[in-house]
Amino acid sequence: MSVPVFLAGDLSGEEIVLDGPEGRHAATVRRLRAGERVDLTDGAGAVAECVVRDAGKDSLRLGVLGRRVVPAPEPRLVVVQGLPKGERGELAVEMMTEAGVDVIVPWAAARCVTQWKGERAAKSLARWRSTAREAGKQARRFHMPEVAEQATTAEVATLLSGAAVAAVLHEEAAVPLSRVPLPASGDIVVVVGPEGGIADDEIKRFQDAGATPALLGPTVLRTSTAGVAAAAVLLARSGRW
Repeated sequence: MSVPVFLAGDLSGEEIVLDGPEGRHAATVRRLRAGERVDLTDGAGAVAECVVRDAGKDSLRLGVLGRRVVPAPEPRLVVVQGLPKGERGELAVEMMTEAGVDVIVPWAAARCVTQWKGERAAKSLARWRSTAREAGKQARRFHMPEVAEQATTAEVATLLSGAAVAAVLHEEAAVPLSRVPLPASGDIVVVVGPEGGIADDEIKRFQDAGATPALLGPTVLRTSTAGVAAAAVLLARSGRW
């Protein structure tokens, strides 16, 4: 089995006590015991390779075997995700995190059935971030993905204008995503529309910001799966896979 990964804020010292929610999960759910290996990360590339010295009721005492820093991947992949219905949002975040997406931006598109407003917005964003954190640990990612604040169409257009390459998935596009030129560095930003599709005025605004409408494939995917499919294409073509 692969070595489990846990998040920790302080990786200094020859011994580290993993407590709080992470320590409780490691000790009571994973049931890790003395002699087993554990990797700790701050989620920003720093890694402490550890061995369990002692397991308490809700914490672990770890001995540090070594440290390393994992460089941030290039180019960076940003997916703007139109808000899906129900739990499909968390499913999309989980799959994109496992695939290797670096930034996920929730987008309040015009045709979104789901609306994030007030208290619901805060709770939904917290669920997305929790899903990304847990999926990142499961996937042994040492750079945890960022789940940004909910963006408006104007904010998405600004994001696209600053990208090294920007694409909007659209079923009527003439250019396949597999042929869009990719940079060696910088941000690749891909927009995934909601279940109802991207409105014409949104497409025009994104094109004016420098984005290319791109065809993902011959079939129409659900919004919750289109992001991970696009990520697979781009991560393979960029050499990150």
